Amino acid sequence: MGALDLSLSQSLLFSPSRSYSPSSTHRSVSFLPPGSKPRCLPPLRSMSSHDDNDTASKETKLWGGRFEESVTEKVEKFTESISFDKVLYKQDIMGSKAHATMLAHQGLITDTDRDSILQGLDEIERKIERDEFEWRTDREDVHMNIEAALTDLIGEPAKKLHTARSRNDQVATDFRLWCRDAIDSVVGKIKNLQTALVQLALKNEALIVPGYTHLQRAQPVLLPHVLLTYVEQLERDAGRYIDCRERLNFCPLGACALAGTGLPIDRFMTATALGFTEPMRNSDSVSTGSSIMPQKKNPDPMELVRGKSARVIGDLVTVLTLCKGLPLAYNRDFQEDKEPMFDSTKTIMGMIDVSAEFAQNVTFNQERIKKSLPAGHLDATTLADYLVKKGMPFRSSHDVVGKLVGVCVSRGCELQNLSLEEMKKLSPVFEEDVFGFWESKFG
Repeated sequence: MGALDLSLSQSLLFSPSRSYSPSSTHRSVSFLPPGSKPRCLPPLRSMSSHDDNDTASKETKLWGGRFEESVTEKVEKFTESISFDKVLYKQDIMGSKAHATMLAHQGLITDTDRDSILQGLDEIERKIERDEFEWRTDREDVHMNIEAALTDLIGEPAKKLHTARSRNDQVATDFRLWCRDAIDSVVGKIKNLQTALVQLALKNEALIVPGYTHLQRAQPVLLPHVLLTYVEQLERDAGRYIDCRERLNFCPLGACALAGTGLPIDRFMTATALGFTEPMRNSDSVSTGSSIMPQKKNPDPMELVRGKSARVIGDLVTVLTLCKGLPLAYNRDFQEDKEPMFDSTKTIMGMIDVSAEFAQNVTFNQERIKKSLPAGHLDATTLADYLVKKGMPFRSSHDVVGKLVGVCVSRGCELQNLSLEEMKKLSPVFEEDVFGFWESKFG
């Protein structure tokens, strides 16, 4: 038996047809415009130490305007995530820099505020990397720790950073940036392992070893033949990671808490700055009756779509467990992979058909929807946007509107029931046009 020709595997391993370019986030990116000069910043006194009496109960949460009391220590410890999510600090700072730059470009904050924010974030990043930054559990997570520290450092401009942004899209963006970087690292390590296996095969290209099927000795094979099997498997694994990277490389920023924002942001600008491909794109015939309550109309098919997803997940677990720990070559275990595949395919096709039929037949009671809009203070974010457009920092507007919601809750009314005088008690920024602003948003 002759030596195995390894040239094909070597060419496959480094084939340009399977091109892969790591994230642009590995490059150093400056968010300061050309010609801008960094200003000197005061020392970060409160980030490295704070008064022994400065407990969690005494610092107002950045989201705390609506609340009259602080959370208890037990709740605070239960809900904190800073113990593990602080690894996202680089991505959080990068996302905030891109967001601040976009806000200034859109005229939502001044260039001076932008420069203060960018330089403050740079200083915080340096403190973190020198292990001089104090991570505080009373500030919940990496995002609030950094924003609160930025407020301590530069003051009022930091309160404008969260304009047109929620922790929802902020967290989603940070995590996608982290996953993208992690995939780049994993794919690089896979390529290193493939290279090591190819080199090992080259060193032993004429070595013959026993081959096995069903864990029984079957026939002689070249060792490189076995080693290159794993090279090919790893190539498929790398391909899955690369496909995953392509699918996740869309920017969530601008989605905010749920429904976007009424402020004039530029989602494409932030997506481009962060190296993303683009921003993320955000009936009777399908109902049955109740067996006991004649007034009810139940969306049973859609509930079954939700329920049958558990069955499909079960089929997946069956196949994953089936494949776990199997030796090389064919094993009779694979007889059991057909039934779950057939079952899940049939189930998924039915779920898709029913979902399409639902979408074709569903209608919305627009009058009832319109009447329900004022309930639950859904217009609170709109009111905060109104104050931002009047020049108030977002964090301050959040606090003012939160206090107004508290007034409404105590009185059992909605925000739109408050008079201009009542609103002015909390902020003189309110003017008569606030009612027109509401009308333009809710009709």
